Amino acid sequence: MKTIAVKFTNKHGEVLAGRLDLPEDERPLAYALFAHCFTCGKNLKAITHIGRALTAEKLAVLRFDFSGVGESEGDFSKSHFTSNVEDLLSAADWLATEYQSPQLLIGHSFGGAAVLQAAQQIEGVRAVATLAAPYDPNHVRHLFSQELENIEANGEAEVSIAGRSFNIGRGFLDDLDAQRVEARLIDLKAALLVLHSPLDKIVGIENAAQIYRAAKHPKSFVGLDEADHLLSNEEDARYAGSMIAAWACRYLQVEKKPGIETEVIDNRVTVRTGNQGFYTELFANGHALVADEPKNYGGTDLGPSPYEYLLSALGACTTMTVQMYAQRKKWPLDSAVVRLSHQKIHAVDCQSCEEQGGKIDRFERELELQGDLNDE
Repeated sequence: MKTIAVKFTNKHGEVLAGRLDLPEDERPLAYALFAHCFTCGKNLKAITHIGRALTAEKLAVLRFDFSGVGESEGDFSKSHFTSNVEDLLSAADWLATEYQSPQLLIGHSFGGAAVLQAAQQIEGVRAVATLAAPYDPNHVRHLFSQELENIEANGEAEVSIAGRSFNIGRGFLDDLDAQRVEARLIDLKAALLVLHSPLDKIVGIENAAQIYRAAKHPKSFVGLDEADHLLSNEEDARYAGSMIAAWACRYLQVEKKPGIETEVIDNRVTVRTGNQGFYTELFANGHALVADEPKNYGGTDLGPSPYEYLLSALGACTTMTVQMYAQRKKWPLDSAVVRLSHQKIHAVDCQSCEEQGGKIDRFERELELQGDLNDE
């Protein structure tokens, strides 16, 4: 995916930092807005993996730091649930002005509660997905339960969350108490997808059940099996992203403007490999593909290798050509099947090789023709 750094201003004049993930060489079909978990930030690895899964389906994703978090301006001790919702509205306004209003909202944990609250205030939202979200924003109190008395008595206290220190103000607690949970779900006028792990030790699975029961149809639930709360396992994050993308495409309204096509005029294929492992994204004429290497070669085995793609191209070209010829001749060829293999062999006949021990590539191709065909 192609990622660009962006900045926009919230209603209090604070500059918020974000990243916009875009499909490589593609015009996005729609835009999504992502809200991170409490104190997490936009650069959480799970969010990046989810973004990759969404951009592979041509959905752009804006992820940003709430005020007082990460690279965004603001005082965290003065932030609260309502300010997070306001930041989401500012992000949606910026997207609508610069690109297109978000049709999909995604929220992780505390951010899930925030997108449910913000959905009704963002024009054009058609789908909302929550990941490990609490039914009630007040659930976050348990993260600093030992300091609640100090916050009430002194108006503010320093708390430690995941090894980092934050100042929590009494206004944060008062704001949580003012939220009306049931109303925001009953009034939700968008499709809802609830994703949750039954083994989540931070936000229990019962929260997903409460959200699902309170919401109206259309609504769906996906279990994340053995995933932890932060989706720290890459496979879990990618799975969540692919499920959101597949589900959301049913509800999103995709505009097809005349004269705008996804076909690349100069017939380019775009390939991008990051600096970790060999996971590679390919974009060919509007189609998103993935390449990788086997684990024993240092890859993650999440896609075919370059050699396997080469074999696939040879096989596809062969079967298409045979079927095209059969159709022209009106032969009853039901299907053409090609089985291919590749190996390196010693280049004993390669007299011009720079090294005597050089090797060349050998491809073997077996063609099977299926149908009511005679010998001729």
